[in-house]
Amino acid sequence: MQRGRIRIVTVTAVLASSLLACSSGGSPASSAPVVSDATVAPPAGDPTTDKLAQILDRGTLVGYAETDYKPLSYVVEGAVRPAATKCLPNQLTAAEVAGYDNDTTKLVAEGLGVEACFVTPTWTEVTGGNWGDRWDIVYGSGSINADRMKRLYMTQPYYAVDNYFYVRTDSAYQTAPELSGKTIGTCASCSHEYYLKGELQIPGVKLVLEVDHPEIVTYETEPGGLQDVADGKIEAFLCAAVTGQQSIDDGLALRALEKPAFTYYPSGFVDRSSGLDAAAFVERVNEIVRGLHADGTLKAKSIEYFGVDYATAGGAFDLDSIGQVVP
Repeated sequence: MQRGRIRIVTVTAVLASSLLACSSGGSPASSAPVVSDATVAPPAGDPTTDKLAQILDRGTLVGYAETDYKPLSYVVEGAVRPAATKCLPNQLTAAEVAGYDNDTTKLVAEGLGVEACFVTPTWTEVTGGNWGDRWDIVYGSGSINADRMKRLYMTQPYYAVDNYFYVRTDSAYQTAPELSGKTIGTCASCSHEYYLKGELQIPGVKLVLEVDHPEIVTYETEPGGLQDVADGKIEAFLCAAVTGQQSIDDGLALRALEKPAFTYYPSGFVDRSSGLDAAAFVERVNEIVRGLHADGTLKAKSIEYFGVDYATAGGAFDLDSIGQVVP
């Protein structure tokens, strides 16, 4: 391979064939649908043309879940699917999933006064847009970035976190420049991949790339890539601190390089190409998330799942600074 070119190898994880598959660990979620007792004002729009009105009319908010992505998103072992759920048979209920991302979806649904339901498309399907109204919103620890803004509306960040290069504990690498020209893994279609390619833009955030000409290896889900680092198959993996630390806690012989590569701001995503007007929905989600920051709910969730308050910095992010217009 000529130096200066980037080789991208895609490794697709084998996904669970059943939406009701379970993984071990974690605190069980409530077995009842998460529905707020608050009175929800009648939607101003028509459910056939307005996204918020559609959600309120059918009584469910359909979000996104990973089945094995602790501590962010995972299914709950032994969870009982509520008999009275409004979720469709091919959707997971709130009782069946847990994690910081999924709990955020549940909290937004509660703020809307509807039940949270979950589907499991691939991440590349999520970031590609054109959802066809099969789901409404995605909390998947995906950051605001300029490329995604072409296809997705961004909502108020629900946390902010540093991203690190992870290497084997016995690796000689100590700084990012030492990884130049080496094989580095990232999740496919993630901000980390765009960062390594020198294409990542986060409005209002200065980014510096200290790795030259990496050989990028992409993964549909991050745990597999971190396992490959531990197994010596690739030399490093770039991901958020919460994900890398979980793999270390799970026993992988990894360590983070001391200096973070960059900080990003995970946001809720809403499809720009929906056939429904999304303006009222995006506005209402922002109101709910800002309220969850203001009353400390997201901070408490962050400490529960991560042991660290990553939420406050997300709440402080100025969403207006990205120049987004929601028609």
